[in-house]
Amino acid sequence: MTDTSLDALNKKLDRLIEAVSRLAPPPVPETDISEADCFVWQADPGYLEPVRKVNRVDIGLIRGVDRVRDILVDNTERFAAGFAANNVLLWGARGMGKSSLVKAVHAEINARAKSALPLKLIEIHREDIDTLPKLMGLLKAAPYRFILFCDDLSFDHDDTSYKSLKAALEGGVEGRPGNVIFYATSNRRHLLPRDMIDNERSTAINPSEAVEEKVSLSDRFGLWLGFHKCSQDEYLEMINGYASHHGLDIDPEQLRAEALEWATTRGSRSGRVAWQFTQDLAGRLGKPLKD
Repeated sequence: MTDTSLDALNKKLDRLIEAVSRLAPPPVPETDISEADCFVWQADPGYLEPVRKVNRVDIGLIRGVDRVRDILVDNTERFAAGFAANNVLLWGARGMGKSSLVKAVHAEINARAKSALPLKLIEIHREDIDTLPKLMGLLKAAPYRFILFCDDLSFDHDDTSYKSLKAALEGGVEGRPGNVIFYATSNRRHLLPRDMIDNERSTAINPSEAVEEKVSLSDRFGLWLGFHKCSQDEYLEMINGYASHHGLDIDPEQLRAEALEWATTRGSRSGRVAWQFTQDLAGRLGKPLKD
């Protein structure tokens, strides 16, 4: 074989190697758990993406849910200290601060610094629930304690991934690692649409057993914290808290009148509506909102 033929063959081999390399999946990024206190689980390719700036509010600004706030703080504090604690389902009315409370409590516990190692918060997306066993496998050997957090968790018709969640939380052979706890928010107490449960009841040979299969998912959560629609006074308390915190200088009576008008046009009162009004008010006043 001539030198020219060898050079041509080598060039073809180089191109083939380059093409095969492009087909190979990219390497999974290394995760340094000490790098941040909050992460987002990226199921594909399977690593924890650090969150440098967490979207959350101060726990003192979450009003109208004092009882459930105290219960969640107590449960989280015990878990962070290495004691027994429960998985938590925060369910109920939209916009009443369920997910905000989880993130605020996490920050509050770390601010108290009672543990030598900070508590870690990891968000897992609803569509990645079936990868929970893989995530738990990555976390169980770490020296930290972790809150796995899924916002707006619910399951639709023909969705069987709830079975993966049941097994990962309590029912698997290995069980939930001792350094992991699961917090979820949902508008549904049983995480499944009522007509789905009713359909199981009407078509099953043994209706009670079919319903038990669906409802037992919620039983994996030792704490059910209910969030209900706020009263007018609680709504106005939220508005006043936001206005004071962000230094929005406005006559109290004018603030009250505009806040009530805003809620009337939205057709609801909630923490989310109060925050949206605060953003609008700050914009009209030309005032920046604090981080």
